[in-house]
This record gives sequence, C-alpha cells and structure tokens, in this order.
Amino acid sequence: MAHLNLKHLRYFWSVASHGSIARAAEILHLTPQTISGQLRELEEQVGAKLFTKSGRGLALTDTGRLVFSYADEMFRIGDELQDVLAGRTPGGGLTLNVGVAMVVPKLLTHRVLAPALAMDEPVRLQCVERPLTELLADLSVHKLDLVLTDSPLNPALNIRAYNHPLGETPSVFCAARSLAARLRPGFPQSLDGAPMLMPSSHSALRRVLDQWLDGLDVKPQVVAEIEDRALMKTFGEAGAGVFSVPQAVEDDVLQKYDVEIIGRTDEVTERFYAISAERRIKHPAVSAITETARSGLFSPRRQVPAPTRPQAVEAGG
Repeated sequence: MAHLNLKHLRYFWSVASHGSIARAAEILHLTPQTISGQLRELEEQVGAKLFTKSGRGLALTDTGRLVFSYADEMFRIGDELQDVLAGRTPGGGLTLNVGVAMVVPKLLTHRVLAPALAMDEPVRLQCVERPLTELLADLSVHKLDLVLTDSPLNPALNIRAYNHPLGETPSVFCAARSLAARLRPGFPQSLDGAPMLMPSSHSALRRVLDQWLDGLDVKPQVVAEIEDRALMKTFGEAGAGVFSVPQAVEDDVLQKYDVEIIGRTDEVTERFYAISAERRIKHPAVSAITETARSGLFSPRRQVPAPTRPQAVEAGG
C-alpha cells in the first residue's frame, strides 16, 4: 500500500468528527465536491469503504472506525503541539492570550492571572473581555489559550474544549456605609424591599441569587442589572444598592471601594472555571494559574455561619 495522503486523511477525520461532508466543507472552506473526491481517493488507497449512508447522514464502516481511531489521536496530538508552540514567542518567552467573560469580577481576574506574571520565564499577557459565546469561538480556532468564566462549557456547544475547575467561594454582601448599617441587623431577611444590584440573567450567579432569595421569601427591589461586576461595585459605592462579591476577594473590595459588609452566606457559592483547548494542560502559564487558584486563592479563609435554609446552591454547577 502506498503512503497515506495526510491531507486526504485530515478531510476524512473532519467529516467523521462533524458527521457530514457539508459541515466539514464549511469548516475547511472547501466545496463538498472537493471533499467527496478526496475521500474517494483515500478509500482507493485504503482498499475499503470508509463510510456508509445512514439516513441523511454518513456512518463509519468497521474500517472507517479503525482509521478514525488512529487519525483522531494523531491530529489531536498535533493540535496540542501547535497550542504549546503557539504559546512561545520567537525571543523564547511565553505569550498567554486570555479571554475573560464579562461576568467574572475584575479583582478576581487579576488574582487568578497574577501567577503567570510571577513566573521565572517572561510572560506577555494579552487579555480581552467579551461575551462568553464570542470568547469560546476564538478559543475553538486557537486565538485564545484560556477562557475564564463562572460556568462550565455547555456540552451542547459544538466546541472541542475542556473545563478546568479553579475553585469555589461563598458570597459576601456589601453596600455603601449608611445602607450597610441599616441592613446589617437581621440579614438576610433585611434585604426584603432593599435596593439591590443584580448580575445579568446570563450569569450563573443570578440564577443562584434568585433561587436563594425565593427560598428565604425575600424580595429585594432590583434597581439595576449589571453584567460588568466592576461597574456594579461603582454603583454600589455610590449608594445605589446592595451587591454581592466573592469572599475570595473580599479584602480587595473593601480596600478599593468605600463600602461595608452587610453579611455573608455560604448558601450562595460562586464557581469559576478555566476553559482551554487542551485536555491535559501543557502551557506553563496556564498550569501556574490553575495550580495557584486551586491551592491558594479559593482555599477557606474564614468560617461562615452554618446555613439554615434553603440548601446550598452552587453557581456554575
């Protein structure tokens, strides 16, 4: 048998991965006729059919499944190698391209990414902040090394990426001094009717907050829904309403903003994730980020009174 044509094998792998010639053609920016012709040539090289018709789609034959198992491992390893090499600059340093979902607090983002800048090897960090769907699209075509978000990747999305849980943290509720002093007694029931700043509806935290408040039969007055958590704190500092922050960055918030704590609860827990195109993390800066977050940033810092009701709910879970 002649040596297999790797280009033909790549086209076959794409068709098998995406389930149709039309979808593979769209991704590879080729015509379906071109891919069909390349598949016929590959079948001639292999000496057997690789696909059989199944309804409106294609199904792998026994030989096709065998070829796909080898091709899948080969191309996945090749893609991982590209990811690792792409993280190194010509001068020998590292580049780290990070996408940050808008719902992730800025202070937390800084604490999560700081270990990358503390490495012995120089790292050039490039950060962008956009809606999660846009960031995941960039991750899928290797424009980003990492995406930080408050919820795991939805399996329904046709994106080959992997969740790396960073940790979880209880919530702390803050407000401007006069409002905090008024609401501190009787927390959390004191939030009933109080002005409150809430994250947007696509935030995992918003769903958890709504469920927690409903369980307490507490109905605050939602005065604003703000996706940018830094902007939310600015409104809160001006006295617009109560807002929540992750306990992991509580001290940073109190130092940066003129606000006070109303109360804490472990019934509202935020989770944070790093999403990468790598199943096994190879990028040294990404390894530093994930390891430091798990061992330090999200470790328990203070005891929170045991919850009464409702049961604990975890954002991003």
